[in-house]
Amino acid sequence: MAIGQRTWRDVDGERIEGTWRHAFIRNGGDYYLTDLVIYADGMIDCWGLVTLEELEDKLASGWVATTLDEGARASAHHLGSWRLTEPRIGMTPQRLLGEVRDTIDLLNGRPDSTQRCLAAVEVFRSEPTEENRAAVRALYEAIPEHMRHYALGDMDRKDTPLRILADGPGAHIERWYGDPIEVTEEVHARALEYFAKRERTRREYQRKVPPDGPTEPIDTSVLIRQTVFPKGWPDDAGTLVLRNEYPAQIEVAGHSYPTVTHAYWALSVADEAQRAEIAQAARPYDAEKLAETLPRRENWPQARAAVMAGLLRAKFTQHPDLAAVLVGTAAARLIYTEVGSTFWGQSGREGRNWMGRLLEVIRSELAAEELDVQV
Repeated sequence: MAIGQRTWRDVDGERIEGTWRHAFIRNGGDYYLTDLVIYADGMIDCWGLVTLEELEDKLASGWVATTLDEGARASAHHLGSWRLTEPRIGMTPQRLLGEVRDTIDLLNGRPDSTQRCLAAVEVFRSEPTEENRAAVRALYEAIPEHMRHYALGDMDRKDTPLRILADGPGAHIERWYGDPIEVTEEVHARALEYFAKRERTRREYQRKVPPDGPTEPIDTSVLIRQTVFPKGWPDDAGTLVLRNEYPAQIEVAGHSYPTVTHAYWALSVADEAQRAEIAQAARPYDAEKLAETLPRRENWPQARAAVMAGLLRAKFTQHPDLAAVLVGTAAARLIYTEVGSTFWGQSGREGRNWMGRLLEVIRSELAAEELDVQV
């Protein structure tokens, strides 16, 4: 079962990850199409939270239905209802239970039944004893039956190479497609080579880097933490010079501002006299508080990211020493904290971190200038 459809529930302030699949609930003789929600702590919501053991009972009783009766009424809440004609369903209680167990493993970052079986294959390849073969066979059979032909992710061979290793020479295998095959020594050797090639391909893929660089940052993230200095900024503020409230005067459209914060809040208001007053505020904090009491420009939320990008460009092009600090963060993810704004900053799990993203864009532009790349 895929776990791409994510959800969660809160338990005493802790976020419990979950996912869901469609299922039928049978209540009063009718079937209801609903979501079976599976959580990492082993709880399952099937019109009420139950444990894995209780889900097994629900499946045995038919409450969670894996068979559909001809002519029965079915309903999808608030969407419609219908009568079942020639109903077909490819699920059994044990198959569904196996899916749910695998999903709980994956939600917890543990290997599921397929991954455990493939790990046993690698053990067998390194030490091909009958005991290790038996382990492969047992773990193969532990994969939910309807999921076995997906185990290798190979829609041409399906799970045939896996079954060849699990059963060994002398066995006869009924396949999902085509004629049965006898596992000769030659067939067994080809299956071993299949897994050897598969492992080589996997390792090559893991080492492969996209031609234009890694997808994710490879350097440790840099936290640009919001900090108050009652006695003034230190001479060596490190990466805190990347903060918008750092005292770095900028010139923008013929106007001077003591910090990016002053400029941003001044430009956010419509009245020119009020903009001048904000620009002259004693501290960045004062500039923000003054602007908070004044009306924003029309459509400011749509424009604010572009305005901020322009102000950051001004700061780092007008202050090469600060630009050097920004470029010095290399390819690290920049995480900017901002009390009261989950748009610009990030705090814990919350926040869109747009300031960090924009700083990364400006950093990239500065690096492109050093490479003399014209765009």
